[in-house]
Amino acid sequence: MSDAPQGPGWEPRDPTEPPPDPQDRLPDGKRPRRTGRRRLFPSWRTLLGTLLLLTVLLAGAFIAGYTLVDIPPANATATAQSNVYLYRDGSQIARDGEINRENVRLARIPTNVRHAVLAAEDRDFYSERAVDPQAMIRAAWNTLTGKGKQSGSTITQQYVKNYYLGQEQTITRKVKEFFIAIKLNREKSKDDIFEGYLNTSYFGRNAYGIQAAARAYYSKDVEDLDTAQGAYLASLLKAPSAYDVATHPENRTKALARWNYVLDGMVTEAWLTSGDRARTGFPTPHEARPATGLSGQRGYIVQAVEDYLTSQGIIDEKVLAGGGYRITTTLEKAKQDAFVRAVDDHVMNKLDQGNETDRYVRVGGAAIAPGSGKVLALYGGIDYTRQYVNNATRRDYQVGSTFKPFVLAAALENGSTTQDGRRITPNTVYDGANKRPVEGWHGGVYDPANEDDVDYGPITVRTATDRSVNAVYAQMAVDVGPARVKRTAVSLGLPASTPDLNSYPSIALGTATASVLDMTEAYATLANHGRHGTYTLVEKVSKDGQDLELPRSEPKQVISREAADTTTSVLRGVVETGTGTAALSAGRPAAGKTGTAEDDKAAWFAGYTPDLAAVVAVMGQDSNTGAQKPLYGALGQPRINGGGEPARIWGQFTRDALEGSEPRHFELELAEGAEPPAVPDEPLGPQAPGRPSPPQEPRPGDPGGATEGGTTEGGAVEGGAATGGQAQGGQTQGGQTQAGTTQGPATGGTTQGPAAGGTAQGAATGGTADAGATTGGPPTGGPATGSGGADDDMSFADGGAGTPPGTQPAGQ
Repeated sequence: MSDAPQGPGWEPRDPTEPPPDPQDRLPDGKRPRRTGRRRLFPSWRTLLGTLLLLTVLLAGAFIAGYTLVDIPPANATATAQSNVYLYRDGSQIARDGEINRENVRLARIPTNVRHAVLAAEDRDFYSERAVDPQAMIRAAWNTLTGKGKQSGSTITQQYVKNYYLGQEQTITRKVKEFFIAIKLNREKSKDDIFEGYLNTSYFGRNAYGIQAAARAYYSKDVEDLDTAQGAYLASLLKAPSAYDVATHPENRTKALARWNYVLDGMVTEAWLTSGDRARTGFPTPHEARPATGLSGQRGYIVQAVEDYLTSQGIIDEKVLAGGGYRITTTLEKAKQDAFVRAVDDHVMNKLDQGNETDRYVRVGGAAIAPGSGKVLALYGGIDYTRQYVNNATRRDYQVGSTFKPFVLAAALENGSTTQDGRRITPNTVYDGANKRPVEGWHGGVYDPANEDDVDYGPITVRTATDRSVNAVYAQMAVDVGPARVKRTAVSLGLPASTPDLNSYPSIALGTATASVLDMTEAYATLANHGRHGTYTLVEKVSKDGQDLELPRSEPKQVISREAADTTTSVLRGVVETGTGTAALSAGRPAAGKTGTAEDDKAAWFAGYTPDLAAVVAVMGQDSNTGAQKPLYGALGQPRINGGGEPARIWGQFTRDALEGSEPRHFELELAEGAEPPAVPDEPLGPQAPGRPSPPQEPRPGDPGGATEGGTTEGGAVEGGAATGGQAQGGQTQGGQTQAGTTQGPATGGTTQGPAAGGTAQGAATGGTADAGATTGGPPTGGPATGSGGADDDMSFADGGAGTPPGTQPAGQ
């Protein structure tokens, strides 16, 4: 080694001095490099700087996140609710909408149920912050280490996920959830958040929210849940489907463990005493029921109620579609079920799908309480999912002769008179000749045919109603004035907009196409002595615990009691001895009227007792084309009349609907001159010697019995009786023709007098006919000379356009 100097500035180290400290700075002020293992560890200055930097970054990120992430609008699924429809007693009819949810206020949820949910999901909810970072970290660690997937979310975070975001498992969603929860906790109370959570959580069985869950698992409302049931529903929040012990009995052990966990938590939090805990047994839920939606009668009821709510201006259609309404109807379940049974027994169970006409059969029905106007039952069809159109509310089938009582009521209300000036009462005699042109109508010739073209000759209004004689009622409509008839029908309850409710003579024969429900309302007015109350289908409507105001209208007298009661007295004869005797199966005093639409496309029976008004219609329609079809051959019968299946359905339904209540008699106040004759036109009960039998339903080809429109050969009609019998005009000695008139010598005197639109002449024994008219002879138009005389009032017939020639009347 050379002894020469090594370079400028270098000096040899004194071996007696200690080595220099590596931390000492170099002459140029720089620190020497770290050597050895120390290079692996950062200095404290580096650690401090990094920590400060992270703090700043996190604070900035938090501020940015809090500023940039706003509380969004609720997602569509969270706000979607179903409307719930209930019977009058609170039992459920149906719910519409895809989301089975009904929001409820927190106050409606029992405290023990709330505590059960808190014990299951977040026991410190009311004292903790919106988010729990420690729980989130613990949940993430447990998930990563295989201890099970956990959320670590507070109730606030879960509510944010349910209501504002969605169920997707992403970091972005989790970050948003974090910031929205913090903001929400500052803007809403804990009660509001908890209420929202309970209404948005999923409980299985397509039940969203605690109220829907209570209905799905225990068929009761949330306020009726007990502690055990509330704890079970709370346990479902962790695994809704898996813990449903009815659907998955293999998981019963796990479900019981979770249920016990909830109850033990309630004891720990002093929300439940140990004694109550020990006495609590597991509340096995009901079997899961398949979704029935709007099948059966449900859809028809929902449709009718929605139409009522929107047409009455109670709820806007779009608002109603948003859901969330709890609608209590006026319908009574027992009566609704009774209507379904009656239709099944007399129609649906007798249909033969091999018979083409049977495939056309439809049925509609409705029942109303006369005093209140409340709809108690509604039959819309066999099944809403199979036949969409509601047969109880549709307005496209002629009502037939069920309209005739409105003509009589109009005559009595207006004090109307015949063309020759006689006041119209049930005992007024008209000419019932088949196809007799009406008089006093200036709109063209109108000569409606009677059912089966039967001639009746002179006949009282009472018996013309029993027999449903078209010739009489067409003339009466002109005598009253078709416009007045229309006004009376509208006053009784038919909508003024009813299709084909026109002021022509044909109005009397039921060419109007009112709905079954419309007709029920009108007949209920007659049952209520002329006091009309607009029908209502809804008892109560609420949303979010707030009741909506419903229209209330007190019944008002639309026609006089005497006019209504006199009409009722006449309609009682239809049931007792006329075309509606099948309705006697109701087993209590009843009044009613049969009707048949043109070409037998519909058959009706409308009737009432003092307690219940109901209407039934059997209709024919091709389900493929929608065309109305005649019912000839349906149910294995030649034809369907109002006095057949409709009256039988009415009788059975009325009997079952009023079962358990005492039969009430009609309390009637009749108009002057309306009292029934001392000897009834037709006998009550079994046929008496020498008297005609009660009319039977018409069948083509039958040689005897009464048709709905009149008697055929072998029966009896007003104005003549077989030997030994008595006609209203007196006893005759002659025989009876098919038309119901007698020919033979009179004994005891003769009376002469006009029927409405003409005069009938004949002989009577033992007294005079009402207004002097008896059987026999053609109309002559002469003055009245018999007992009763003529009324001083002059008749009035409205003018206007006439029915075009060839127009066919509705049937009886």
